[in-house]
Amino acid sequence: MAEPRRGRKTRSDPARWSFLFRFAFQVFPAYPVPMTFLLISILCLSLEADSPKPPNKAPANTKAASRAALASETDPSADKAYDQLQAQDDAAQAEVDKWTAENVELAAKGAGMTEAELKRRVHDRFEPVRKAYDDFLRRHPNHVVAHLTYGSFLADRGDEAAAQLHWEKALELDPKNAVAYNNLGGAYTEQGLVKQAYDCFSKAIELSPSEASFYHNFGDSIYVLRRGMVSQYGLTEQQVYAKSLQQYSNAVRLDPKNYLFASDLAQTYYALTPLPFDDALKAWTNALAIASDQNKRELAHVHLARLKMLAGRIAEARAQLNNVTNQECFVLKSNLLLRIKEREKTEPPAVKKD
Repeated sequence: MAEPRRGRKTRSDPARWSFLFRFAFQVFPAYPVPMTFLLISILCLSLEADSPKPPNKAPANTKAASRAALASETDPSADKAYDQLQAQDDAAQAEVDKWTAENVELAAKGAGMTEAELKRRVHDRFEPVRKAYDDFLRRHPNHVVAHLTYGSFLADRGDEAAAQLHWEKALELDPKNAVAYNNLGGAYTEQGLVKQAYDCFSKAIELSPSEASFYHNFGDSIYVLRRGMVSQYGLTEQQVYAKSLQQYSNAVRLDPKNYLFASDLAQTYYALTPLPFDDALKAWTNALAIASDQNKRELAHVHLARLKMLAGRIAEARAQLNNVTNQECFVLKSNLLLRIKEREKTEPPAVKKD
């Protein structure tokens, strides 16, 4: 039986990009703007493997609702047709991912397609998939799972308004569908609708309390909408940061091997005043322990070095940076070493805690 995809791909959400930009400028405030953009690029490439992708299985607590939706179909061929539709969608996505990766490599050598050419090629590749979704839903208009996945497809193509309509239709058909609430929470976040986003993510978690990605998405939403949260709920900005931190903490608790979740939790500590060094060090040490590749490990080392520098533990910060050797992190390392040298001139070395 076909199961729905989880919905929103974090890496393509405007709210997620806003979140990365805000953190990059906050975490490395003294760096020049071009360096900060480099940091963002490295973060995005490094976290790509951990970004929620559209899996073929739904979160555990939404399976019953999905089965009920499919059982309501009067056409027994719906399951098979939906599986074929997903295979078509997956094949197109895999091909586009391949083109994109190849074009990045070619562009680095001064070749490859222009952005406009690649965009046009991608559009043409996905157009038959869009038509296939439209055709399927004409034949099966009450198929909850198809509305969810088509909404995600449309959101990835940049048609957020149409995506929202399909998620709303899914919720109308199945008022207890946690995935629909999660996806709508992301849509409302992008629109700056604080209460609607907060209510949707809260409901998604109520319906599916063991789904880690819902907590993570809620943490993103709270952080991005923090100014609205302050006015809507009468909180201080620090209280809003604490709420965001709690959601990331829940995500890590439920999915402790997810580097994206762990690193977002660790980065959120930078927003707290005063900075809780011990908690932040523990969080980045955990991220380092679960990092699956060199880029992730070295980014964690950079953050650990920065924290130790801020704590006045200069020698430890320098030692931490000795672990950073790849070219992608060279600029980050160089700039941090310059800041360490500046602090060495003005600050006495701190005594290491036992």
